[in-house]
Order: sequence, then C-alpha cells, then structure tokens
Amino acid sequence: MMDLTIREIAEACGGKLVVQGDSADGDSSVSSVVIDSRLVEPGGVFIAVPGERVDGHAFIEGAFARGAILAVTARTPQQVAAEYGKSEKTAAQENSGEAGKQAGCGWGCYVLVEDTLRALRDIAEAYRKKLAVKTVGITGSSGKTSTKEFIAGVLGEKYSVLKTEGNFNNEIGVPLTLLRIRSEHEIAVVEMGISDFGEMHRLSRMVRPDVCVITNIGQSHLNNLIDREGILRAKSEIFDFMAEEGRICLNAEDDILSGLGEIKGRRPHFFGLGDNAQAEVLMADIEGKGLLGSEAVLVMRGSARETRISVRIPLPGEHMVLNAAAAACVANLLGLTGEEIAAGMAGVSAVSGRTNIIRTSRNTIIDDCYNANPASVKAAVELLAMADTEKAAILGDMLNLGSESDRYHGEIGVLAAKLGIDRIVCVGEESRHMYREARAHAGDRMETFWFPDTESLLEALRGERESLAPEGSSVLVKASHDLHFADVVKFLREETPDKSL
Repeated sequence: MMDLTIREIAEACGGKLVVQGDSADGDSSVSSVVIDSRLVEPGGVFIAVPGERVDGHAFIEGAFARGAILAVTARTPQQVAAEYGKSEKTAAQENSGEAGKQAGCGWGCYVLVEDTLRALRDIAEAYRKKLAVKTVGITGSSGKTSTKEFIAGVLGEKYSVLKTEGNFNNEIGVPLTLLRIRSEHEIAVVEMGISDFGEMHRLSRMVRPDVCVITNIGQSHLNNLIDREGILRAKSEIFDFMAEEGRICLNAEDDILSGLGEIKGRRPHFFGLGDNAQAEVLMADIEGKGLLGSEAVLVMRGSARETRISVRIPLPGEHMVLNAAAAACVANLLGLTGEEIAAGMAGVSAVSGRTNIIRTSRNTIIDDCYNANPASVKAAVELLAMADTEKAAILGDMLNLGSESDRYHGEIGVLAAKLGIDRIVCVGEESRHMYREARAHAGDRMETFWFPDTESLLEALRGERESLAPEGSSVLVKASHDLHFADVVKFLREETPDKSL
C-alpha cells in the first residue's frame, strides 16, 4: 500500500471529492496510482489523462470494474457517459433505478479537477513530501538513461533502489515514477528530461532531489532553448527544489559545466576521465575492449587519501566510461566502498534502444535508436568505428536543432567518412546534408545511400538488405525518436531469434 489516502489525494490536487458507493471513504488508503486502466490494481487510483490517441476518461468505468476505488477526472460521470456512451451494465442500472442511475455510469468515488495532468503532478509532489527516501535526479543533453542505469546498478549494491523505467522521464513519466516508490525503497533514481524552459522547474518541484547529476550540456531541443547557454539555464532548474543538504555531481569534461562554481551555496563534485585535475572521481588508464566495453582504474580522491580500484564497464564506448564515472561520484557521496562500486558497474546492462549490442546470425546490431542529437550520434559513430568487421551506419534525422540543423547533420557525415565507416544510410529530409557531406569527404571509400523516410528504408531493406547491411557487418541504428527506428532494429533482428550481449 501507499502512504496516501483518498482525502489526501483530493487535497493535494485541490479537487472536489465525491464519495459514493460503499467500497471506500475519504480515509481509505490507496494501493497505487496509474494512468493506464489496464494497470489498475484493487484499491488503486486511476487518473484520466488525455493522450495523443485516446482520452483516459473513456476508460474510467473499466478502471472501476478492475478494482479502482478512486478516479481523478476533469469531467463528471454524466459528461463522460454523454460523450462515450453507456455500457450495458450502466444502462441496466439506470433502468432498474440502482446506484448507477445517480452516477450516470458504473463509477465509485471520484475527484473532480480542472486539469488531470496537473493533478498527477500535484499528487506526486504531495506523496514525495511524505517519503523518507532519498532521490537522485539526473538530467543532461545526452547519456541520461545509461547514467541512470549505472547509478541504479551501483547503488543497488548497498540500498534498495527504485529507478525510472523505460522513457518515463517527462512531466507524465516522472510523477508516475515517484508514485511507484514504496516503504522498502531507500533511494529513487529519477531521470528528468525536458525540451523547454520551466519544465525542469516543475519536475524538480516533484522530485526534490538529494543529489543532482548533470551529464553534459550539448545540442538538443535548440528550437526552444536556442543555444547551449539556454540549455544550461533550463537544466539548472533542477536545483530549484534541491534538498536543503543536497549535493551536485557535474561532468568535468564538459566545457560549460566545468566552469561552474558554487550553486546555491554548494560546491559541486566533479567526475571525469584520465588525469582531469578538477575531478574528485575519475576513470584513469582506460583500455577499450571494442564492443565488449572497457576496463579502467577508478580513482576517488578523498580529503585524507586516494582510492584506486580496477573496474570493468560492460557497455562500449568512452561515453559509457564517463557515465560510469558519474555513477561512482554519486555512490561515493552516498557511502559505497570502491569494491561495491566496482561490483555494481560490472553488472550493468544496456537498455533497449540505448547502445544495446545485439548479435544475430547475420549481423552485430548497435541498437541506439531511442533518440539522437549531435553529441550522442558522434559517440555512436565513434563506437561503430571500433568494430573489427565491415561497418554500416543507418542514421536518421536529428530533430529540433533549429537554424544550425544543416551544419550538425553535415558534421556527422564528415565524421563517418573520416572514421572509415564502410557505408552510411541516411534517412529523412534533414539527413540530406549528412549524405552530401559523407559523399564529398569519402569519395569512393564509402557507399552512401539516402531515403526520404523510414518506410522507404524498410522497403529497400526488404529488397536489397545485403547492399545496405551486408552479412557479417556491424550495423549502427540511430535517429530521433519520431523516425520510429525501432522498426528498423526489429526488421534487422527478426529473421533469427537472437539475444543481446
């Protein structure tokens, strides 16, 4: 059960509580809070959130049928019944004069609010305030999810940890993550993603982080945030509701973050690579093992002595080594030993769509298709270049880059050519510039292809797969989320049941 009652929920979101039926009253505790009626548990709360394709209000009656004791709604039962019709059960109740007649449908208790999305945030904020759990908030232009996995994996060696699942890092996902915290959890690791000013302020208000981590300040969401200074301002809103004794972990390899001094009276703790003099926690003596990851020496510089311990980072690429350093920085602040940190790192695995290495009978697939910006695509192409096979990069548009989009796409084409990628497959209107620059800088050394959209790419793969992704080659798949490159990964691996590394 959650430490939250029906009355507290109504008070948190400033709604009107209507108690009806005999299944619950205002003092009843709730078991869970969800926005998907299929996930409702007995004693749970269903919040009717409007979505892109469906409106949660259409599923309120189904949520009660599954055992919900409360719905949070922006419409009355009568309004919902008028818009979505009435079930056979409801019609029978009304005809027989049963309790459903008053409700207008088969509802139990409900809270009527003006905005259910706002109510979701308000409920999560109120719940977070009641919890003794510590929270680690993670943001940055790229690397958030992998860093979250490293931090959760390492902290799990000492604590009971809850972490953000999937892509639940926005103003819907963050409150749902907080609402999954239970009494057994000691630390919650929360990924926090934004695309505009003000969003991080609202996320921070809910999360109230005890430790704030910023992975980097790159080029993302420039349509709204304009430039890297704008990105820094937007990301820095994470400090707005930092805990009174909160601590800050920043990337010493980032030229903007490394220049930050005191933040709200707190001195940041820095993580880095090599011999970075600013970093308290760093990865030294890095030895790349290709697509199998890296080995390094973790150095933690304490006030009394320096600790050095050998570590294995199972995810490939120098950017993953840096993500692991971020996890070590957090873990060091939260009291883990070097041995615990090393054990946690070694057990981390990739998340689907984020540098997930998949071996099939035909190819080695680098599934990094969840999203893309210049920094993350550069890191992915550099990772592909480590492969000891033929190398194919299937790259789609990087969206929301504003007026500099042409330049950023072109730079990726130049990079792929310089690194000796054997073939580059560019997809989308923005990626024309990537295609042109790759052709201009590689000459006959690289095969280049361009397709206007993902569907035309898939059609070509069905007909001429060998020319685009030859058997035995390593294939990188990466683009912004809206290009649906998960379908490309599915196609490349569907012929053979296979397993991730």
